[in-house]
Amino acid sequence: MEKQMYNVGKIINTHGIKGEVKIHRITDFDERFAPGQLLYWVNDQDDPKPLVVRSHRMHKGFDLVSFEDHYSINDVEGYKNGSLMVAEDAQDELEDHEFYFREIIGCKVYLESGEELGEVKEILTPGANDVWVVERKQDSDVLIPYIEPVVKEVDPARQVIIIDPIEGLLD
Repeated sequence: MEKQMYNVGKIINTHGIKGEVKIHRITDFDERFAPGQLLYWVNDQDDPKPLVVRSHRMHKGFDLVSFEDHYSINDVEGYKNGSLMVAEDAQDELEDHEFYFREIIGCKVYLESGEELGEVKEILTPGANDVWVVERKQDSDVLIPYIEPVVKEVDPARQVIIIDPIEGLLD
C-alpha cells in the first residue's frame, strides 16, 4: 500500500551555484526544513525521490534548502516546480486548536447565523497568527485571521468552520 504524503512546499527555483533551492513554504512547521529531515520530491511524471535536508536558511521571505549529496546547481536544477512532501508517519500529534493546512483548506466557512461565507482556498502565515483566505461565490476573497474572537468553531471532520467576524472584516 502506498503511504500518504503531505505537501510542505514547492521548489520555485535554484539559488546560487552550490545546490540550494528556493522554496515557497506550505507549512507552519519550521522543523520540516531542519537538517536531517527526510522529504520527498514529487512531480507529475516521476516516482517520489527521497531527499535529506543538509542545510536551511531564510532569505527575503523564502526558505533556502540544500540536500545531502547535492552540491551544485546541476544536482538540483531538475527539481524546479516540484513539490516537497513528508510522509504521513512524520506528522506530529497536534495540540487542541492546532490544525494542519490540509485540514483547513477546502472547509466551508459559515457565519454564526448559518449563512455560508465561502470556502478556505489558501492559508497565509504573515506573522503572529495565520490568515485564512476564503473564496466567496459572488464577491472578492475575504481574509479571516485565525484568532479566538473571530473563529468560533473548527470541525475538520465535517469540513466546517464557524466565525463571528469583527466589524469591517467582510467589507
